[in-house]
Amino acid sequence: MRLQQASASSIGSKILIALTGLALFVFLIGHLAGNLLFLAGPETFNEYSHKLISNPLVYVAEVGLLAVFFLHVAKTVAGVLTNRSARPTAYATRRWAKTKSPRSRKSLASTTMIVTGTFTALFLATHLATFKFGTFYEAGGIRDLYRLQLEIFSAPGYVAFYLVAMSVIFFHLWHGLSSAAQSLGVDHPQWTPRILVLGRVLSVAIAGGFFILPIYTFLLSRGVL
Repeated sequence: MRLQQASASSIGSKILIALTGLALFVFLIGHLAGNLLFLAGPETFNEYSHKLISNPLVYVAEVGLLAVFFLHVAKTVAGVLTNRSARPTAYATRRWAKTKSPRSRKSLASTTMIVTGTFTALFLATHLATFKFGTFYEAGGIRDLYRLQLEIFSAPGYVAFYLVAMSVIFFHLWHGLSSAAQSLGVDHPQWTPRILVLGRVLSVAIAGGFFILPIYTFLLSRGVL
């Protein structure tokens, strides 16, 4: 009961958003590392993919990941709606119009978190339908995900959609990492600026990695590489 009350409070919700956000961030790092094996060729990529999807624990991990994702989205949406209902529109407009204080972290990225988060959820559904439940090709007795990715990213329209989605996720991460640190109480004159810089560097690195994959695959499918 106490745990439920704590998670429902404003502070508890912020902590849950921060923790689930960091968990998703760690997943993105691991997911990107695995996907970059595509650059090593079909044998390496398919072998990695087969070991991953043939592990029975992958289903437990997927359920847990989905639970974390939906909890993160639900708490974020609830927090935004609560803040809007508790603050008059005119007041919010005046506050935004004023010059921000040196300690303020309010930005376009922070005020559009609910939009970028919703778009990310829609992208995730499309991504799962396209890859996880996409066409089953076989090579050497295992699923040929290398061929599937090559086929999907040979379409300019999907490449463009994917790049837009990665831009939105980058935009979300740009504010999300620093916001998570703040929610978890990491607010120190010496360490806070470093955390902000680190978060933005990691955001750029992750977005850059996910940008490389569709562009490289598209060029490969067209015989440029």
